[in-house]
Amino acid sequence: MNYKNLKEEDKQVYEIIEKEKIRRYNTLEMIPSENHTSPAVLEALSSILNDKYAEGYPKKRYYGGNEHIDEIEELCQKRARDLFGVPYVNVQGYSGSPANHAVYMATVNPGDKVMGMDLMSGGHLTHGWKVNFSGKYYDSVFYGVDEDTHLIDYEKVREIAQREKPKLILCGATAYPRVIDFKKFAEIADEVGAYLCADISHISGLVVSGAHLSPIPYVDVVTTTTHKTLRGPRGALIMVTDKGLKKDKKLGEKINKAVFPGLQGGPHEHTIAGIAVCLKKAAEPQFSDYGKQIVKNCKVLSEELIALGFNLVSGGTDNHLIVVDLRNKGISGSNAQSILEKSNIIVNKNTVPFDTASPFNPSGIRLGTPALTTRNMKEEEMKIVASLISLALEGEDVKNKVTSLCEKFPLWN
Repeated sequence: MNYKNLKEEDKQVYEIIEKEKIRRYNTLEMIPSENHTSPAVLEALSSILNDKYAEGYPKKRYYGGNEHIDEIEELCQKRARDLFGVPYVNVQGYSGSPANHAVYMATVNPGDKVMGMDLMSGGHLTHGWKVNFSGKYYDSVFYGVDEDTHLIDYEKVREIAQREKPKLILCGATAYPRVIDFKKFAEIADEVGAYLCADISHISGLVVSGAHLSPIPYVDVVTTTTHKTLRGPRGALIMVTDKGLKKDKKLGEKINKAVFPGLQGGPHEHTIAGIAVCLKKAAEPQFSDYGKQIVKNCKVLSEELIALGFNLVSGGTDNHLIVVDLRNKGISGSNAQSILEKSNIIVNKNTVPFDTASPFNPSGIRLGTPALTTRNMKEEEMKIVASLISLALEGEDVKNKVTSLCEKFPLWN
């Protein structure tokens, strides 16, 4: 991007951005919730649309001068509906957590019982965790994973749901390396009369590329962030399915009211423009290849790490991410994150199922392949990356090797 004006007006901010750009070029970004956004999306984010207040919805605004803003938002809505195959979408969510909050507000009341995946098993804060709004204002119960297999035990989920009778069930995860069976969740939710929301923030790019089962035919509501595997800006979508509207014909209207005026003020229309750009890209045939390559890369990476003596949660992966249990290596997740960062390999410390260590210094790390795949790395590069990770954690200085690898693969192809 052309930063001419920024360089002239605020050289200090410009120089920090330049340093981050250099860091990004020279590192292997392996945090599975991060990606490299296209120049076109970044241009939309920096557009004049940033300046406009647009409280309300298209054709129903509280400010004047929104005729072109309405065009942008309606275009984004249409692209999302077409891409995911849903009848209704709200594109105004600031991020994934407010999007999930809106679903709670639209479907249940404070104090109602809700059910989500335990954070320590791979769930998200907004799925009912005690320090989050979802745990403070709602009566949260949890399902987890089997202690031996680290897989979701759907019969156990059914038992908990039948016993607790939640009004809302959330499925989806932030650190679960296997395919989620939305059909089984739907059967359970239908049995107990609960709304079912699929949070696919991590896997939405895999869903639209056909690399992961879609929740659309089975659930009532779908939420997703628009960065991660979709490679867009930091925003969110809230989608109501045909099943959801059949259950409650006003569910879309309730979602809208929960977002505005319930939780947010004016939407960030420059972000919505960026979302529209990334959705157009995700509808192209090449994106299907991209999503499937993410999974191929992650499988090869997991196989190589296992061959190098690493213990993987659930024994491998079916999606874009891997959780490594480092206890057999005698190193904590925090130390591993720090060592790898010094080698220009970026991962995040992460708890493992049934971890006895502190979340501040957990037993594992989480890593994935979306950003590496954006750089057009493939299976052979994953073998190299696995080796570099192993060597770095054994104490070898591999920074130059990492930089050399990065030089061969631009951030955006």
